[in-house]
Amino acid sequence: MTPYAEVIGDPIAHSKSPLIHGFWLERLGLDGAYRAAHVRPEDLAGYFAGRAADPAWRGCNITVPHKEAALAHVLDRGDVRGTIGAINLAYRDRDGAIVGANTDAAGFYDPISALDLTGEPVTVIGAGGAARAVLFALARMGAGPVTILNRTPMRGAALLAAFGLKGRALPLSAPLPPARLLVNASTLGMTGQPPLDIDLSPLPGDAIVYDIVYAPRETALLRAAAARGLDIVDGLAMLIGQAAYAFEILFGQPAPREHDDALRDLLGA
Repeated sequence: MTPYAEVIGDPIAHSKSPLIHGFWLERLGLDGAYRAAHVRPEDLAGYFAGRAADPAWRGCNITVPHKEAALAHVLDRGDVRGTIGAINLAYRDRDGAIVGANTDAAGFYDPISALDLTGEPVTVIGAGGAARAVLFALARMGAGPVTILNRTPMRGAALLAAFGLKGRALPLSAPLPPARLLVNASTLGMTGQPPLDIDLSPLPGDAIVYDIVYAPRETALLRAAAARGLDIVDGLAMLIGQAAYAFEILFGQPAPREHDDALRDLLGA
């Protein structure tokens, strides 16, 4: 019986997680498999019930739109609900229980860990499950004030309060305020999704633009930032980082990060 894990979402065809985890399994010579599963919101409960009965299933990574809803179907031993409020990983523990976790926050933090954001203004686009992980990390870094741009500003304001961050929530159409760091934590600009139309001219010359979208890797936002000479962080940085934390939980061995360059080549980076 070959152990396996997978990534679930709706849609899911764009996911690069099977390539990443498959690459690491091959490099380590581990007996295991990793695949994608298209799970619609109305099928989420049935998915977890079915996988819980399959002893070969190690767990799953969770992508949009399930990061918040999946909390209802797992044990929350680390109080993810009370902290980040969304999960991107469900795994079977040694007792056979299905446990939820979030590796997005650590994956987001890794590429900017050397950056001192204490008291620095940050703008975040989006207020969904991924934004929760981003805001959790920003709060731990002492960033602020934080401006959230979202279609529903009240949702953004609620997130600021939830994470104890000073700032404001504005409509997505509002002008971009000056910021040391701009993070696109939405799906805007992703293949098959609406474009992210935003004017970067208010950003100072030392600003960093971080787009968590990884399909395409070079988004219109990153191209515009590079054209202005701004430092950029692409979505593969967070994707590979969060996947590495998940891989060790799912398969019991650290991901071979010494092969990151080859992995990026595989992913078309």
